[in-house]
Amino acid sequence: MNTFRAVIELVSPFVLPVLIVGFVAYGWARGVRVYEVFIEGAKEGFGVAVTIIPYLVAILFAIAMFRASGAMDLIIDGLRPALSVIGFPPEVLPMAIVRPLTGSGSAAVLLEMKQQYGADSLLTRIAGVIYGSSETTFYVIAVYFGAVNIRKTRHALPAGLIADLVAVLLAVYVVRWMLG
Repeated sequence: MNTFRAVIELVSPFVLPVLIVGFVAYGWARGVRVYEVFIEGAKEGFGVAVTIIPYLVAILFAIAMFRASGAMDLIIDGLRPALSVIGFPPEVLPMAIVRPLTGSGSAAVLLEMKQQYGADSLLTRIAGVIYGSSETTFYVIAVYFGAVNIRKTRHALPAGLIADLVAVLLAVYVVRWMLG
């Protein structure tokens, strides 16, 4: 395991620069005017960002109201017995609930957990793995589907929520297995 960690620590600083240079070199080799295409994409990205601001404000407001109302605490207390049966720490449930809704809200939950339990605690590590391995499903559907006027999401929501559930459960069990 130490050899694996040493290899990762040696290679990881170079992955992102190699990818960036690799994409630029590949585009240039194929005759793509890389800088012009990048600028065009950046302009489109700015337009999308302006379009999604109302959706973002609505989601952040709803999350703030949910947490301030005390509903999160009621849900945690109600599910505590069932969670203990499957070995899921109830303290991590806010991350599992907030993460599919918003990235910034889940970052705030992770920061609160770090301050409350410490950066190296098992609970904070589980929450960190949930943060990194799951998606902001409702945010993606509301913002990006809304930005291109898609109203029928079909299977996107159930597939995203199933993936989030699997990521949350695996985060708990893998972190406990590796660090527990």
